[in-house]
Amino acid sequence: MDTIILSQILITPLIGALIVLLLPDRRKLSAGIALTFSLVTFFFTLHLPAHFVYGQAGFQFVQDIPWISIPAIRYHLGVDGLSLWLVVLTGLLAPIGVLASWKTIQTRSKIYYSLFLVQQTAMLGVFLSLDLMLYYGFWELSLVPMAILIAMYGRGITENGGPKAALRFFLYTFIPSAPLLVAILWLYAKTGSFDFQFLQRSIDYGKLPAEALCWASVAFLIAFAVKVPVLGLHGWLPDTFSEAPVGMGMVVAGKLGLYSLIRFHVGLFPVQARQAAPWLIALAAVGILYGALLALVQKDFWKLLAYGTLSSLSFCTLGIYGFTLTGLDGSVFQTLNEGVIGAALFVLLGILYDRFGTSQIPTFGGLAQRTPMLVTLFVISSLAMIGLPMLNGFIGEFLVLSSTFTGVSRSWAAAATLGVILSAAYMLTLVQQVFYGPPSSAVSSNPIPNQLLDLNMREKLVLYSLATLMLVMGVFPNLWLSGIETAFIPAQPAAQVRHLEILQSPSSIPLKIQASLKGGQQ
Repeated sequence: MDTIILSQILITPLIGALIVLLLPDRRKLSAGIALTFSLVTFFFTLHLPAHFVYGQAGFQFVQDIPWISIPAIRYHLGVDGLSLWLVVLTGLLAPIGVLASWKTIQTRSKIYYSLFLVQQTAMLGVFLSLDLMLYYGFWELSLVPMAILIAMYGRGITENGGPKAALRFFLYTFIPSAPLLVAILWLYAKTGSFDFQFLQRSIDYGKLPAEALCWASVAFLIAFAVKVPVLGLHGWLPDTFSEAPVGMGMVVAGKLGLYSLIRFHVGLFPVQARQAAPWLIALAAVGILYGALLALVQKDFWKLLAYGTLSSLSFCTLGIYGFTLTGLDGSVFQTLNEGVIGAALFVLLGILYDRFGTSQIPTFGGLAQRTPMLVTLFVISSLAMIGLPMLNGFIGEFLVLSSTFTGVSRSWAAAATLGVILSAAYMLTLVQQVFYGPPSSAVSSNPIPNQLLDLNMREKLVLYSLATLMLVMGVFPNLWLSGIETAFIPAQPAAQVRHLEILQSPSSIPLKIQASLKGGQQ
């Protein structure tokens, strides 16, 4: 099972997409097949943490098969502590996305669910690929279903409309991929390989010219920074959040870009990444404040979520380019947090939009009396996003902020901490305006009975599961961190020197890793 599990994870949603295309276009049939195959995929992903060897550096469950001889492209897959939980998270969000789309997708469901499953395959391929050309194929594939689904199923609530928002998303994310491809091909021309580990060793030992490596690292950085997005490259985010179907919106930002920054920018170009770190740290700290301040003045809750997400994801960038083990652990954990919390908030806001047909915050008010379960789960998700202790958002923010304060800059840490306060301001203001205060005319005149206006069984299943996960991740973070930190334990002597050089402060190294290094263990 260990030798083929990664291929099973990749192929299962693709098979589901083909079956959906071959069968008649019936809404419940297409949704049922998509739900079945996404659940099977999620079940396969659970094999990874169950059989992962914690504390062991390097890639596990590896498949490395020759595919194309010229150029030398290999079907090379593997999982380490960095990608382990991101694969599981992608598997979890797929059935949640199907359930969130169950009633909202009324027409052309065959196209929607087939593209939805193709998108899942592409995202899983990005996290699993260890051959750069294979990775690039999945990276580009992930753009197409999202752009098509935004164009076809966009809510049409923004002034730009669904097709224009889809075009903006596609151009923003596709154009930077051209220099990325050029940089990958240059690495192949110099080394004769697309293999990530071989390229990493070649760069470590100084086999490639430093000036050209600098330009290659810039190409990698821009492509990934747009996908995060990093401040200044976020122009696609507000309209995409406003237009994307709920099932797709929860996966559009964060995970792919942040993973790629750690794996392929910092992992391949540590020297060049360190040179760019001061600029990226500044952009991250300013992005935390910028996103929070813009979220605070929004009247549309989709755009509030978009700018709040920009602020939260900037914490991850701050942790990555602080170059401390604690910060890197915190950034990966915060990426997982954003996946879980963002999914819950997308579902909750999608419910409000479906019930009332508007995303304008001033049209709500006094909803708590009519929807007690909805408001309870909305408050829990909001507190998790703010970073309340005992919930998962606190762990990621604390790790990033503490590592920034002790190992990077107290000034930037103070600015980021102010962003936490602002996040409390905009999320609690949203809760107050939507659920409390005097009922608005739209709420009081809504003819839907209270029992139908509140959560139904399908929505309860999704949201209670996510709320439970927020609590478990907040109370028992080591269940995740014990795997994550193995990604940053060097597995080879050359890599050990490289990794230790980028650490700014030994005090930022977790105690058990310090003990391992002092004992000479790998």
